[in-house]
Amino acid sequence: MRQKDDYTGRVPSLRLALHQIDSCVGDIGRNAGTIVRWTRYAAEQGAHLVAFPEMALTGYPVEDLALRPSFVEASRAALRALAGRLAAEGLGELPVLVGYLDRCPQDLPRYGRPAGAPQNAAAVLHRGRIALSFAKHHLPNYGVFDEFRYFVPGDTLPVVRVHGVDVALAICEDLWQEGGRVPAARSAGAGLLLSVNASPYERDKDDTRLELVRKRARQAGCTTAYLAMTGGQDELVFDGDSIVVDRDGGVIARAPQFTEVCLLLDLELPAAAPEPPSGVLDDGLRVDHVTLS
Repeated sequence: MRQKDDYTGRVPSLRLALHQIDSCVGDIGRNAGTIVRWTRYAAEQGAHLVAFPEMALTGYPVEDLALRPSFVEASRAALRALAGRLAAEGLGELPVLVGYLDRCPQDLPRYGRPAGAPQNAAAVLHRGRIALSFAKHHLPNYGVFDEFRYFVPGDTLPVVRVHGVDVALAICEDLWQEGGRVPAARSAGAGLLLSVNASPYERDKDDTRLELVRKRARQAGCTTAYLAMTGGQDELVFDGDSIVVDRDGGVIARAPQFTEVCLLLDLELPAAAPEPPSGVLDDGLRVDHVTLS
């Protein structure tokens, strides 16, 4: 899907690798190994940007493990180690988006705040370091979800410039709820909105999910990629069904349900503006921008 470039007269091509994988809750070592293996595969295919689902490093949902400081620190340490391992294995030049469990740096005690201020977070790993990290903005508190009890929300719009394209990042509920990172992505002029998810299976949810992604793409004014987890944890089943649509809601690609797969796509997207986005955008979100390549 070709989109007009208002800045340089060219349309960059971004090869995006969406890894729809099965993570095991608590088995951080196994999950890290899976991430390295799939990243190596993406590198061999010439990917420019690699993404893994929500909390892929720790598994999802972690539930009360989020309230154990030792588990939070194990997740944070594993993320740093993963960045180093990717670089050591010759994969450091490839930006990798990974979901994990973090904690808010401003751990100020207050009534109703989860102990230890854990966060449902994701990070972009590049050249052996954490280039950017952010926390989920909207926290679901309905059905099987109890995230408002476990997590502290994020307050930024993370944007990474990769291969000449500004990519805005989000986590699951950030797409399901109105406001927040979707309209902020439009205000920031993003060429792609990429959301990582652990969306559990429900009957007919595939139809609901598709219509949601189409709607959000039109609201964001850009191609939108929805990467989902597959597998199972306790009573929850995750069906995958990752989706990519263009800015008008037309389906570019859709992954099969209930299977691990790499959805590899060449997307022609608008080039980033000469000056990176900055300032405070919709819903008070502050832009956190980093240029990787």
